Amino acid sequence: MLRRVLGLTSGRIAVTVLVLVALLAVLGPLLAPQDPLAAGDHALAGVSGAHWLGTDNLGRDELSRLLDGSRVSVLGALEVAVTALVVGAVPGVLSVYLGRAFEWVTLRLADTLVALPFLLFAVAVIALLGNGLTQAMLVTGVLVSPLFYRVSRAATLSVARSPYVEAAIVSGASVGWIVRRHVRAKVLPPIAVAFAGTVGTGFVIVSSLTFLGIGVQPPEPTWGGLLAADLGYLGQKPWAPVAPALLIMATVWAGNLLADAIRDVSGESGRALLRTRQVKRTDPTPAGGVR
Repeated sequence: MLRRVLGLTSGRIAVTVLVLVALLAVLGPLLAPQDPLAAGDHALAGVSGAHWLGTDNLGRDELSRLLDGSRVSVLGALEVAVTALVVGAVPGVLSVYLGRAFEWVTLRLADTLVALPFLLFAVAVIALLGNGLTQAMLVTGVLVSPLFYRVSRAATLSVARSPYVEAAIVSGASVGWIVRRHVRAKVLPPIAVAFAGTVGTGFVIVSSLTFLGIGVQPPEPTWGGLLAADLGYLGQKPWAPVAPALLIMATVWAGNLLADAIRDVSGESGRALLRTRQVKRTDPTPAGGVR
């Protein structure tokens, strides 16, 4: 699938942007030219050789804070996506095979989570457990998990009703064997689409929470926190919010673009497999003959 995604122009662009963002998360704190937490004497300074993006209201280097905050932003978005994947996809697959009681309970839980506003719920949990990004992202991932639940359940249902799966069940095949042998190939492509899209959604969520000061302890830098701080000094530095806003927009756009590319190649592979089966059924060549 990765080779097919990279064969598309949109897939190559999305992967390139996401790889650059990942490199920022890994190497950003090391590449920061100055201490992102050290205050200076030149508050709200403009762009210069010493400060490529200027300084904030406390004289801290904006570029250093932007690079250092990339790790928290990326890890927060991945935490949302991974939590939603584990909490949603596994029950979605098992709901098809573990009986009506498990199916009813998981469906009701998914409906309940959809109805909860993630921002208010995250604020309530942080008020109970303390202000930290990890607990905020775990809660948000659980609230986003119904997407994975529905996607995995729909894909599993389409396989569970297939004649070859019913024959395997009659033959005594276990649920684990059916999932590994038949369900996994059908469920992974739509889950990959949902995961790529959720990474972009995770960046929006992380940026929204940190913009409001939720989930981080000042003066720890984040992209959303930098955007919120810069918006307070537009009169002195109208260009300051551009850099964090562009990073957030580019990452979210790349995640959605990657999801579209995976959806395209998944559809193409399915149509190609269908055409291959049709050719095999209509092939007039006799057994052992040469076409």
